[in-house]
Amino acid sequence: MNAQVIKAPRITHERERELFSFQEKHGLKFNDLRYLNLAFTHTSYANEQKGDVDNNERLEFLGDSVLGMITADYLFSSFSSLHEGDFSKIKASVVSEESLSEIAVDMEFDKYLLLGHGELLQGGKKKKAVLADAMEAVIAAIYLDQGLEAARAYTLSFIKGQIDRYLKGSLDFKDYKTQLQEYLQKNRKDLPSYRLVSQSGPDHAQEFRVSVKVQGVEYGPASGKNKKSAEQNAAHLALISLGLVR
Repeated sequence: MNAQVIKAPRITHERERELFSFQEKHGLKFNDLRYLNLAFTHTSYANEQKGDVDNNERLEFLGDSVLGMITADYLFSSFSSLHEGDFSKIKASVVSEESLSEIAVDMEFDKYLLLGHGELLQGGKKKKAVLADAMEAVIAAIYLDQGLEAARAYTLSFIKGQIDRYLKGSLDFKDYKTQLQEYLQKNRKDLPSYRLVSQSGPDHAQEFRVSVKVQGVEYGPASGKNKKSAEQNAAHLALISLGLVR
């Protein structure tokens, strides 16, 4: 993202103080504060603003990949006794929506989120999807503003702890998509394919409906407040139908 085309909301003196507070708490120092402001800007807020204001969705997309790469690299470099299957399970759990939203709550992300009026009334500052997306967006903002090593340092500051909890058995978020994929790979079957059936509702309360096809059989559709959660729910339906989970 070119710094000249960052379409973040205007940063008032009060907002600047809030963002500096976030940086101080987490040992960060942005060269361009607009990246961080944009990372906390939800779609619902951007839609209510006058003028050309962007939201954090593109940052969230990039941050998801940066987070995944950093986590995979750390697992590969630090745990030589583990195998690919172990890596996949650990990574899926620690970068899941549940894990990231838990971290975001600990980091008090809710204090810095910019949400539209409707989303606020819907309790948006407590929604797991909103918090997890903001976490990924912040990772991307650091990556774009300061580079990969800064993003790595920030990410590992919390991901290491989640990995340790997983290995000790105290972190086990259900990842139905990974479970379904591993089952199919183990039985030498084609991987599942997900299909977005519909997307409806206002920006602050959208509903996604997704189905999953496994060996020619389509399961669902299942609903979710974002595409990721809808895919998880569709995979869950498939696993139930296959008798693999309850």
